[in-house]
Amino acid sequence: MHRASRKAPTIASGSRTPAPGGAARAGILLFPPDPAQCPMREIRTFASHLECSATGARYAAGQLHGLSDAGKPLLVRYDLEALRRAVSKDDLARRAEGGFWRYREFLPVRHSANVVSLGEVVTPLIEAPAVARRHGARALLIKDEGRLPTGSFKARGLALAVSMAKELGITRMAMPTNGNAGAALAAYATRAGIESWVFCPDDTPEVNVREIALQGAHVFLVNGLINDCGRLVAEGKAKMGWFDTSTLKEPYRIEGKKTMGIELAEQLGWQLPDVIFYPTGGGTGLIGMWKAFEELEAIGFIDSKRPRMVAVQAAGCAPIVKAWREGREHAEPWKDAHTLASGIRVPGAIGDFLILRAVRDSGGFAIAVDDEMILDGQAEMARIEGLLLCPEGAATYAAWRAALAGGQVRRDERVLLFNCASGLKYPMPPAGRPVDCRRPLDYEALAAGR
Repeated sequence: MHRASRKAPTIASGSRTPAPGGAARAGILLFPPDPAQCPMREIRTFASHLECSATGARYAAGQLHGLSDAGKPLLVRYDLEALRRAVSKDDLARRAEGGFWRYREFLPVRHSANVVSLGEVVTPLIEAPAVARRHGARALLIKDEGRLPTGSFKARGLALAVSMAKELGITRMAMPTNGNAGAALAAYATRAGIESWVFCPDDTPEVNVREIALQGAHVFLVNGLINDCGRLVAEGKAKMGWFDTSTLKEPYRIEGKKTMGIELAEQLGWQLPDVIFYPTGGGTGLIGMWKAFEELEAIGFIDSKRPRMVAVQAAGCAPIVKAWREGREHAEPWKDAHTLASGIRVPGAIGDFLILRAVRDSGGFAIAVDDEMILDGQAEMARIEGLLLCPEGAATYAAWRAALAGGQVRRDERVLLFNCASGLKYPMPPAGRPVDCRRPLDYEALAAGR
């Protein structure tokens, strides 16, 4: 295991106030600003211990961990009573910081010097009134995570994983990815001075592969699926000395994804929507949001009302949907997984039981949509609302339409969809008609579509 030598913690930057000298005098707002002039203030973490998600066994906080001794994901636990006394809704409202680092008390990083940031923002909630009217629904909201660094919600989880890796002295990280997670690991690890190794299925979108490489990672194309990539990462731990950053094989990506739930609650005035549709592969975000809601209730920020959590998968890779329908606690690995929505092409999730538990406890459901429905939903949202969803985000829209038609969701319910990445990172249909500028243009034919 590659680990850096321990150093005394120092104060790092993070405030948005410009430094009084240098670039600030030229009218440039830096992020992060000069740490010598504008340090990030230290904020106490209330992390108390880690807990096996299956057995409840406790593990010490502030130490390097992967899976529990039972081979299950570890969950970070907090002193919630102390957290309740230390921070209020008004405290959060007064903070000038943007992005998920404004929730530092809810996160496990102990020293500000270890916070790794690329200028995160609060992602917007966007109403989709035209498509809501089209389908006779009261309202439809979309949380657009494509505004984050590296263009996807993977920035949340990997920012926390890399920050904790920095804090724990790790110098080499590796992961399997269908694209966006690898890009986030590459960017944040490079920012932190940590070496990164990324293994992708060989049909991963080219833009993802290139951005991973350009942002400093060693990237490899594997003639298999993400589970095959994960096997190579696991087998290489002893020989390469890297830390396995696979989904839920370390405890901190879920803490980053948890911030989606905190941020969403704050944006909605601490009132949660009726239903949340979430694109589900490894399920870290769904599990993380459910964890966030539990913690927010425990400290009195929200009441006991919960959204129904809907796990959205592709028909060509739907292990969670199958397990939910059959009433199983665990999902069988999906054979011959295929879908154009590569981010949810995960044949087997180590946190399957946590996904299913959250879905069932919330009174939600799991639903699969085929690729044709995904493409149709993507096109409809783009043409009617001007929102370019990624395929996984379009899957949530297609699932909402299907659930609405099937009576699983009422038309008067407030529904939230997650668009997990920028649609610009994915292939789009060819378009554009050639015109000859050297000849008179027949505008009547143009207007008639000829």
